[in-house]
Amino acid sequence: MKAGIDAPTGYGCAAGRQSLCGSASGTGRQLVSEVPSIFVGGGGAAHGQPQVLLLDHGNRHGLIAGATGTGKTVTLQILAEGFSAAGVPVFMSDVKGDLSGLAMAGDPAGKLHAAFMARAATIGLDLQYRAFPVTFWDMFGEQGHPVRATVAEMGPLLLSRLLDLTEAQEGVLNVAFRLADEEELPLLDLKDLQALLVFIGDNAGDISTRYGLVAPASIGAIQRRLLVLENEGGTGFFGEPALDLADLMQTDPQGFGRINILAADRLMHSPRLYATFLLWLLSELFETLPEVGNPDKPKLVFFFDEAHLLFTDAPKALVQKVEQVARLIRSKGVGVYFVTQNPADVPDTILGQLGNRVQHALRAFTAKDQKDLRLAAQTYRDNPEFKTEDAIRDVGTGEAVTSFLERKGVPGVVQRTLIRPPSSQLGPIDPATRAQLMAMSVLRGKYDTAIDRDSAYERLRARAHKAAAEAEAAERGTAADPQSDPGAFSRGRRYDGGSSRTPAPKTARRSSDSVGEAFAKSFARQLGTKSGQALVRGVLGTLFKKR
Repeated sequence: MKAGIDAPTGYGCAAGRQSLCGSASGTGRQLVSEVPSIFVGGGGAAHGQPQVLLLDHGNRHGLIAGATGTGKTVTLQILAEGFSAAGVPVFMSDVKGDLSGLAMAGDPAGKLHAAFMARAATIGLDLQYRAFPVTFWDMFGEQGHPVRATVAEMGPLLLSRLLDLTEAQEGVLNVAFRLADEEELPLLDLKDLQALLVFIGDNAGDISTRYGLVAPASIGAIQRRLLVLENEGGTGFFGEPALDLADLMQTDPQGFGRINILAADRLMHSPRLYATFLLWLLSELFETLPEVGNPDKPKLVFFFDEAHLLFTDAPKALVQKVEQVARLIRSKGVGVYFVTQNPADVPDTILGQLGNRVQHALRAFTAKDQKDLRLAAQTYRDNPEFKTEDAIRDVGTGEAVTSFLERKGVPGVVQRTLIRPPSSQLGPIDPATRAQLMAMSVLRGKYDTAIDRDSAYERLRARAHKAAAEAEAAERGTAADPQSDPGAFSRGRRYDGGSSRTPAPKTARRSSDSVGEAFAKSFARQLGTKSGQALVRGVLGTLFKKR
């Protein structure tokens, strides 16, 4: 039977896989499950009934909270095992590098084996070690398949959050996205956005007339924030091939859901990038997946570790977006589980939607800690056998106060629970094993090589070529074909915009020029100045080096 399933009749206990289901027969409280569920823990003289997470309520979201070192990682691991065993794909971030052990079976000769078997005997679990199908991802492409998204997919709201822009700067970014749509300038990577901002800055007057005030100071601030993002390693995240959501929702040939692990130990050095990426992924799932109502089991379960990073200093509009996604995405079959140290890290409007809860110990060393402890206890359905506030303070490592949704979505009575030991390896795998698993991955080669196709940067560059050639030809009084004149662009770099030469007659300019054409001509004139030459070296230099 499958690992993490709560009863012999649990979900997916097919022939040949019976050894993967947990049994609660050893506690004197035989577990009888009428619906598929995940066995989380329980048992022992001081603890209540065995606790299970019903699979048909797995998309009702959840919370895993507790102080550092109280066992949140193990809880995260055993829930991932249970969902995978039930055929549900999982996405989770590995902040400390510990979760890669899901890809390897637990070690019967390991130093924790005796403790695990003792815990299993206490809660009546027939513990069997096994590995689970894992796909590794890494935004930097070092410890997993590269993860990418286009600038257009990220959108102005999330990008503004990522860059920590003011309201005025966010307005300018919205203008850039609008202009890109109208001028058919695909925004795929950061250099596309940077090139577009150059055009907007050079033509701020024309743009302001059409879209509202575009202050050069705001453009400069955005460009500086993009430079910071580049320095933090964010350049590699924007581009193609972009992540295909279908690759996160796979099962292996045996029917186990694949566990997608995002290497986040390095990414955590850029917490805003980390939080924005995960929120983008949630938003993409929300916008892409069809409505499924109340499925028998989730289509995907999403664990958001270090969830407080999502809400710290977040603008009201962003918090409202998270609330909307959390409220509506469950009808798409996606369960979201927030993992954080304190439930107070999650806004009340979102906390109220988290029906499945595992609360590890909270320490009350200060007056604020004591207040947070009381507030956390008040969110549970009271158990007459103990005081919830005391239980949250007193539970030890590997124990928790739990409450899972019962039939018809009713919150369960809070229970003190001994968390079951994992079936997979506790702790990280070594780099050689990770490399071997990646070499065997079903996605090998799909995302490894970045693609730089025709987009805003290339199209603006082509317009600059053409405008430079036209300007040079206008000075000579002849027509020029920029495609047949390879020196046109280099001459355009020396063009001084008419400061030392006779400008073209005004009648030669069409009053019906599009915004894009006006940009291109202005950009060509700018290329002749020293600042324009520096711009070409800065914006276009990388491309020339590659060629």
